[in-house]
This record gives sequence, C-alpha cells and structure tokens, in this order.
Amino acid sequence: MMEVTTAAIDAEGLKQSLVNAGAGGFCSFEGWVRNLNDGRTVDRLEYEAYEPLVVSEGLRVLDEAREKFPFLEARCVHRTGMLEIGDLAVWVGVGSANREVAWGACRVSCEELLVGLRGGWWERCVVGGAG
Repeated sequence: MMEVTTAAIDAEGLKQSLVNAGAGGFCSFEGWVRNLNDGRTVDRLEYEAYEPLVVSEGLRVLDEAREKFPFLEARCVHRTGMLEIGDLAVWVGVGSANREVAWGACRVSCEELLVGLRGGWWERCVVGGAG
C-alpha cells in the first residue's frame, strides 16, 4: 500500500498494521526532515505531490520489490505540506517470513522511492535558511 498524507505519520500504528502470523521479520525506514541539505541550511521543507501518480508509481515500486524479495506485507507513507525539522516525512515498512527479505525489500523500496522523488513525482522545496 502506498499513501500520501498531510497528517503526521503514526509509525507505531503503521507497524501494527503489518502484523502477520507468518511474519518472522520486520524492517522499517523513517525519513526525517533535517536541518541541512546539499550544504544548505534548512528551516523546513515543503513537499508537493500529484497523488494519483505517486500512488501508482509507489505501488509499482512495491510490486517490483516483491518480485525480488517475496515479502508478506508492505506499506509506504509520505507526507505533503510544510514539514518542520525533525518531522517524519516518509515511512516504509515490510513484514516477511525472514529478516533478509524484510531488509532487502525495505532497502529497494526506499531507494526506488527516492529515485521517484528526484524524478519528479514529488516537488521538494527548501524553505528559508542560508547557503
């Protein structure tokens, strides 16, 4: 599942949504807004997205990850709007029968979603700061 939201991301709730009796492994990634990007000071970030494209491309990324790493469940959530330093901007979680599959699927999904961010599914705007 791929979601776009303006609300704060509930990492614990998302983790619990992936509980599966067949899962022996779980891996997640949390991406937080930091105060430095490409050598520039950042006050906050603003994310914009065309949600239908983000959801369809995010689902494609998860499908491709599942072909390489046959996980049981996965979820990706990305925030839009104005985010402050320390805010959770993206969460990816994978439940699988074992840890190697969970790690691999989470890593591949994160990397491909980042490619999409750079490729234009998203617009990330650094607000304020010096540099």
